[in-house]
Amino acid sequence: HAAQRNLNGVRAEVTALKALLPVALAVAPLAAAAGGALAQATVKDDGVWRAALGISYTATGGNTNATTLSAMADAVRATPSDKTSLHTSALYGKSQGNRTAELWRAGAKQDWNLSSQLYVFGLVEGERDELAGLQSRTALGGGLGWKFFNADELKFEVFGGSTYVADRFDAPRLIDGEERRTYGHATMLAGEESVHKFGQGTTVRQRLTHFPDLSNRGEYRTTWDAGISVPATQAMNLTAGVSVKHNSDPGSGVKKTDALFTTGISIKFD
Repeated sequence: HAAQRNLNGVRAEVTALKALLPVALAVAPLAAAAGGALAQATVKDDGVWRAALGISYTATGGNTNATTLSAMADAVRATPSDKTSLHTSALYGKSQGNRTAELWRAGAKQDWNLSSQLYVFGLVEGERDELAGLQSRTALGGGLGWKFFNADELKFEVFGGSTYVADRFDAPRLIDGEERRTYGHATMLAGEESVHKFGQGTTVRQRLTHFPDLSNRGEYRTTWDAGISVPATQAMNLTAGVSVKHNSDPGSGVKKTDALFTTGISIKFD
């Protein structure tokens, strides 16, 4: 009987995957153009590493020759006393022989719980955006956080601290009244993050982070990321997300605001 139940479960998974194939083919171009499916790893306080991966690829030929490849990964390990979070994403696009996108981001964050609500954290992040002329952006920082809600169905916390950011550009650009190829500066860090769970596993996450520049008063960077994950099978999820990034002083010839929309499929490794 147990073997029959397992066989029925496998058949159900295969049937679900067949039903999802047309959806995957339909949303893959959107996911690739936007930067990859949003990956959301499961968080449990048991000391086990869990991860999620979203990836998409599209190629067209004939009148238009275009290729886009994108990927996003998220890994988390949590215990009652601490939490380690890792994330990375990459986007590459080419059309008619010209690059349309070449971007990667990666980061790590470590939380240490001082109580059931108060914690301290440290973080490091890196970014490279070829088309924006950003060779590298490295941020190192830390601070304090407070968990207002920490239940399975609702998590909400605020955090604050400071970071040091080092930027390197392909060519000199006007920043803070000077032509610069490198720009190092200290910033404040303030933000909030929430996770909401509904029904049989649908998850909505959002995170808002604000970086006021301490070296160039009045300037700042703000990022907001949000996404929804709906389970399709035990390991596969349909995902959609939005990311908005604003820099009040990005340098001459660069737009201040970037927006990214993602939709596609992710796989969890629990």
